[in-house]
Amino acid sequence: MQFSSEGYIIKVRRHGEQSAIVTLVCPEHGKIVGYVKGAFGKRGLGVFQIGNLVAFEAYARVDENMLSLRGVELVRSHIADFVADNDKIEALSTMSRLLDECLAENDNLGDFYKTVDDFFVHINDANWLAYYSFFEFYLLDFLGIGLDIGECAVTGKRTDLRYVSPKTGRAVCAEIGAPYKERLYAYPQYIAEKNYRPQSGEIANVLAMTGNFLQKNFLLQHNLKMPENRANLLGIVKTYKI
Repeated sequence: MQFSSEGYIIKVRRHGEQSAIVTLVCPEHGKIVGYVKGAFGKRGLGVFQIGNLVAFEAYARVDENMLSLRGVELVRSHIADFVADNDKIEALSTMSRLLDECLAENDNLGDFYKTVDDFFVHINDANWLAYYSFFEFYLLDFLGIGLDIGECAVTGKRTDLRYVSPKTGRAVCAEIGAPYKERLYAYPQYIAEKNYRPQSGEIANVLAMTGNFLQKNFLLQHNLKMPENRANLLGIVKTYKI
């Protein structure tokens, strides 16, 4: 196996004195894990950091072997974007952990990769947390447990959608959901409209919803735990301003 690509570093584990086992997410090959000789040498300073976008060549003698990553070059550094902002570090840590634990290796990410890329591209925008919420929403979709928000589960109506059932993940219109609204999630209107400037309360509702479905429909099913930093994101939203 041999290919060239680029991807975001989501995990780095030291191997020996100067080498490392590095996990990345790439558009065509999904999550990959590879050995980098001399990663912690002078040439690798500042390169092998979580969140950095790198280009590389991957090689394995046989498909069953761990990849060897060669010619790793920094495409875009994000160290400065996170180092002085604890809120963004919490989001980066959560995203990296979810990607590492939820994705299978060598699974083409298709359109889902764009939600990862968007988070990093817009990390210095005032609405960066909105991009994170889109990541979690579409992670559910990629994992095959996405929410069905296109029409009301009861009436089939595509208008006046106001709620989402915490049991089924399906949309519910205002008329049907009103008597049960205290037990339903608010409809993620900004997600449906692809509006990247929602209010903080809307983001909080989406993160509460995606967290619930990730937990019960994927993490628990695979004996995994929600990243510890994920709990802090809801607190961050309360102080979030666009």
